[in-house]
Amino acid sequence: MTTVPTGSRARTRQAILDAAIEVLSRNPAAPLGDVAAAADVGRTTLHRYFPERSDLIAALKEEAGRRLDQAGMRARVEEDTGAAALRRLCQEYFDLGDTLSLLFQEQVSFEAGCDDEVESMVRRGHADGSIDPELPPVWVQSLMWSHLYAAWSYLAETGASRHDTLRLLLRCVEGAVRPLR
Repeated sequence: MTTVPTGSRARTRQAILDAAIEVLSRNPAAPLGDVAAAADVGRTTLHRYFPERSDLIAALKEEAGRRLDQAGMRARVEEDTGAAALRRLCQEYFDLGDTLSLLFQEQVSFEAGCDDEVESMVRRGHADGSIDPELPPVWVQSLMWSHLYAAWSYLAETGASRHDTLRLLLRCVEGAVRPLR
């Protein structure tokens, strides 16, 4: 049975994970000393929590999964039309920023394929007429991820505002899934 850290141990562990997400999303080859400095802890402290780089990467995978799950819950994908739910999901995922960068750089991985909530959301969109029924759920999910990647690349490369980039992302996703008339 794994003991979940509490109090200052939990805060220190979270600070290390947050710093690792920030540092490694910008430079996947960054040394752990850079992560420790960003977390405002010593290397010894970092190694007490994560003895090897692989331990930190495993914890980052769990953290990324937790953040994706929380974003999915905030998006309330089971409510409204399929397209409205997809819009909220894109907004929530866009706000994950550096976590998405880790996923896109394959520093951490997530399960491929279409998860049940997204499949249900897309099928609901087919039924309510808000998502083109020619588009299979796995296609819509892949489209969402590719557009999120494009948005974060655009943001990083151009220095555009987050607001404008999110607006462009949502316009493109909504246009891509809208049924043809």
